[in-house]
Amino acid sequence: MGRKIARRRIVRATLEGSRVREEKLAGEEPLEIRFGRTSYTTSMRTPGDDFDMVTGFLVGEGIISAPEHLISLRYCSGTDEAGNQTYNVIEVQLGPAAKHPDLLAARNVVTSSACGICGTNSIDAVRKKAAFAPAPEAGQVELETLLGLPDALRESQQLFSSTGGVHAAGLFSASGELLILREDVGRHNAVDKVIGAALREGLLPLGDAVLQVSGRASFELVQKAAMAGIPVLAAVSAPSSLAADLAEESGLTLAAFSRGRSVNIYTHAHRVITA
Repeated sequence: MGRKIARRRIVRATLEGSRVREEKLAGEEPLEIRFGRTSYTTSMRTPGDDFDMVTGFLVGEGIISAPEHLISLRYCSGTDEAGNQTYNVIEVQLGPAAKHPDLLAARNVVTSSACGICGTNSIDAVRKKAAFAPAPEAGQVELETLLGLPDALRESQQLFSSTGGVHAAGLFSASGELLILREDVGRHNAVDKVIGAALREGLLPLGDAVLQVSGRASFELVQKAAMAGIPVLAAVSAPSSLAADLAEESGLTLAAFSRGRSVNIYTHAHRVITA
């Protein structure tokens, strides 16, 4: 898995005694996104699937919504103290139909792995108009299928199995088939990687898909799902009030506390078939 995993010697302490052992940690490094030579933002992430992550991030920012909006992604010079390429800087070249960002308003802070919208100036700045709107009849899913998605997601989390320290996002069909799965220390990064992979495969808008996430449902995750046209977002933990507000406004079904035999449906419950 390369830089996705770091190894560290630790002391395992118990009441019965202590011993030294090697522990696997989820990798976390900065990734800088540039347009030409201008830095746009830097985000902490788990290395791997970087092009997917950048692509998904651009979808969430409202900059692109189709493969032809993106001409190229490439790693550019970024080196460590020894002069080795770090693969931590990506340069983006946009097509003419993309919504080119205002680089004078580029984010001037590092986005942490815990927050997907840190550095934006206000809530209004992230209430972007989505290129896709889920149709009311899109994304119908059986309750039993929806309840089975957390286990299906967990079974495919290889990096979590090794480190216990990453979030996951999985894109599923309405019948429960896993289409795309990505893991990252940042839950918003995992979603960006899934959406980016979907756009690069020409799958947007994701009108009949369910996005299952391993953590809570925050505002930025609802925003990213809505920007990709995803009709159903399900989480194993709680949603925030602002996430529910945005899901209601966006026409997106928001489900949370999906655990075993029950789930709370906060918005647009008509998409979950319960009988």
